[in-house]
Amino acid sequence: MNRINMNQPIRMFPIILIMVGLGGALLSSSVLAIATLFLAISGLAFIYNKTLLKTGWETPKELRLLHFAFWFFVLVSALSWALEGFDYEGGKTFGTHARLILFWPLVIALTVAGFRARHLFLATALVALSSLAALLIAHAAEYENIGQLLNTRFGAGNLIIFGNLALLGGVLALVGGSYFARAGKAPVAIAVFGLGATAIVISILSGTRSNLIALPVLLILLLPLVGPKLRLPGLAAVTVILLALLFSSDRMPQPIEDALEGKGLGPGIEIRLELWQETANIFMEHPWTGVGLGGYSSSIEDLADSQPEHADLRNCCTGHAHNDLLNNAATSGIPGILSWGFLIFVPMVIFAKNIFNSHQPSAHIAVAGTMVSAGYLVFGLTEATFNRSLFLTFYLLAIAGPASALFAELSSSYFRQRKVKVSATIIAKNEEHHIADCLKSARLVADEVIVLDSGSSDRTAEIAKEYADVVEVTDWPGFGIQKQRALEKATGEWVLSLDADERITPELAREINHHLAAPDADAYKLPWAVTIYGKRLDFGRSGRAPLRLFRREGVRFSDALVHERIIIPEGRKIRTLRGRLTHYTHRDFGHSLEKSAKYAWLGAMEKHRKGKKTRTMIYPTLRGLMTFVQVYFIRFGFLDGAVGYLTAVTYAQVTFNKYAGLWTLDRTTADDSRN
Repeated sequence: MNRINMNQPIRMFPIILIMVGLGGALLSSSVLAIATLFLAISGLAFIYNKTLLKTGWETPKELRLLHFAFWFFVLVSALSWALEGFDYEGGKTFGTHARLILFWPLVIALTVAGFRARHLFLATALVALSSLAALLIAHAAEYENIGQLLNTRFGAGNLIIFGNLALLGGVLALVGGSYFARAGKAPVAIAVFGLGATAIVISILSGTRSNLIALPVLLILLLPLVGPKLRLPGLAAVTVILLALLFSSDRMPQPIEDALEGKGLGPGIEIRLELWQETANIFMEHPWTGVGLGGYSSSIEDLADSQPEHADLRNCCTGHAHNDLLNNAATSGIPGILSWGFLIFVPMVIFAKNIFNSHQPSAHIAVAGTMVSAGYLVFGLTEATFNRSLFLTFYLLAIAGPASALFAELSSSYFRQRKVKVSATIIAKNEEHHIADCLKSARLVADEVIVLDSGSSDRTAEIAKEYADVVEVTDWPGFGIQKQRALEKATGEWVLSLDADERITPELAREINHHLAAPDADAYKLPWAVTIYGKRLDFGRSGRAPLRLFRREGVRFSDALVHERIIIPEGRKIRTLRGRLTHYTHRDFGHSLEKSAKYAWLGAMEKHRKGKKTRTMIYPTLRGLMTFVQVYFIRFGFLDGAVGYLTAVTYAQVTFNKYAGLWTLDRTTADDSRN
């Protein structure tokens, strides 16, 4: 990405806004809301001016997936509100949920501003500082001495929200302290560690039960940041902290003691259990649509009025179900469960994949992002967090910030130069439109380029000689054997096997060179970025990451006619890189039909050669449908728009044709046997 030419005050504005928003959240929800609004407005301005596009910025597919998780939640909420007839109470809930649509403008604003790890962890330190400020303000205004304050359930505003967010801010500050310590900024690290520990102590004063579960979970997520030898002692320390919290708090041991003595779990817990049972019943009665955003309150109120044994629910629980999963299930049915799952687990998985990254800023951001999602998962066990505007807006900003910072840091983390020789091998036939660009891109990572031309009738071989070290024209024995021939000509310690319609992007080249400076695996998969009809696909067929880069010794290709495999010796480690391998699969739709038919027939013959059989046409039909579902839905191909749909249909047709072709070959063989 090229540098953004912009005045420094303008670039710093989004960074100041996120710090003010997160830092002021525990003091005033209005501060968080206003800062988020202005940050989103600045993002919309950057989108309108195409600020990032002018720099050549390529949207990380992970950010697109995060964006989907946020807008899908809003979409499901809108549908639930519409299905119930735009109920007034439901409208207020939808108004809260609608804030999530601001995720993309927030990310754009922070990306343009150059939001990085140092900014993120200063912001989390401010969250911890604000919890201390709230304590001092309360002490000055309401309590005669600190001892009186410490003997009460302390919290600014809603005790549960304050306690949860103070805890999350405190643990995030611990991550920030670790980051600054690794960056060699000891005074800052000590101050941030101190603020984090203070915020955690203050959060315990709120007496929030979910914090007793959340704290050990969040502390465990700190362990990837310490050395392997310290992780087991760290786990033991977390266990000790958990036991100390359980036995020092009167909000957990007492219900346990009462239960052991047969006195029940206490009125608070028993009402929650009763509520959850009734909420589950509402979901079972309306599994596909739920009862609507406002319908839940009406259902609980009707239940409390009609059945005296449930009258207590009216006093505490008509607003929401005090559980995120059950609340979404009751109000929006199965779509609500999916939307909640995407909102929690998509960010969690994306961040968690990077927590062991060797680049320390990226690893710390990944741990912080994972903590936010994991924290909300635990908080949501006893609270409908996404129905609370403060909770929801904090989550929105606390995911957008780490997401923007993570991919900025990852992009800048590839700086080492490889120290090993790499040979690039390419097989080609009639690829004069692709071969030059393919070979130029290969030169970004390869010392030796080898091309085997399978009898092209165009200028493929002639063009290849301008860029490759070795060019040979051969017969066509099939993909596997031809790639093995090319591999045998390679002399490098590492081999990059490419198809002529593939390209190594500059960022992928930097990542490959960085990893090969000190390889952390024996082979690497390179995620595809299929590009057809003028669009780069991030999902669907691009959901695959073929193995392309490997240590040469002991490796061979299978002899398959099509869809050959690279056979790696057992015990070797394989990793997947982040950068994208651009794949121009088709020149046009006519070429798509031609290539699809060829691959389907070769696939049918390969399966027939191995003795595979298809006895009825039902099987090809089912396999075609399964391919469509996998490419379009499971791999999120629908996010690639109309081209994603066309691609899913095309691959479904290829699958059908392959197994239909196998069926015809079986019949032909049977007829020959009878004759």
